[in-house]
Parts: sequence; structure tokens; C-alpha cells
Amino acid sequence: RIQLQELGGGSVETGGSLRLSCMVTGITGSYCMAWFRQAPEKQREGVAGIAREGTILYSDSVKGRFTISRDTYKNTLYLEMTNLQPEDTAMYYCAVNTLCLAQRVLLPEYRTWGQGTWVNVSS
Repeated sequence: RIQLQELGGGSVETGGSLRLSCMVTGITGSYCMAWFRQAPEKQREGVAGIAREGTILYSDSVKGRFTISRDTYKNTLYLEMTNLQPEDTAMYYCAVNTLCLAQRVLLPEYRTWGQGTWVNVSS
């Protein structure tokens, strides 16, 4: 059974930085992983994703500010967030699929999700 555990959320001021991590258990090898976020009363949004072969996609709203990476040895996904803005405030989730199309990594079509970690950016 695949399980995900997000860590690293918290509160920062505008312009600050945070790093989220997502520890993956129950699966090894190559798989698709992504970070999503959901603000109150808004739809879940894909912000960064990595396909199995390594293709990386970012949403326009975070491009240039967020960096996704993964440590295959530690089986952990990261999201480095810089220059955070109040509109980045949301619950952040990581998600995993064994298969995906690279161009669809930011769509919420994942079978396994973490419980989420809250990020609050104050103005």
C-alpha cells in the first residue's frame, strides 16, 4: 500500500520561503509525483509535477518561484517555494501515480494522496 506523508508547512510573511517534503512508502522505482494545493472555497490546483521519465511541469502561477525535485534514494519529493505571496496560502498535497502522461502531471488524476500540509502567507 502506497502512503504519503507531507511535512514542512507553516506560516511565513510575504516574500518568504518554505520547503515542503513528501515521504513515499510502499513503492520504489520510477513513478509520477506532483504537488497540488487547495485554498478555501477554491478548486484543487496542480502546481508542480514530475513524470516518470523526469519531465517537469509547473503551473503559470508558481513558475519561477517554486522548484520541484525528488530524491529517489530517500523516496522523497520536495517543493521549494520562494517569494511566497498571500495567494499561495492553501493546503498543499502531494500525489503519486505509477503511470501518467507527462503532459497531464498537473491534473488531479492521481490515485494516492497525502493528508496535506497547510501553508499560510501573511501580507
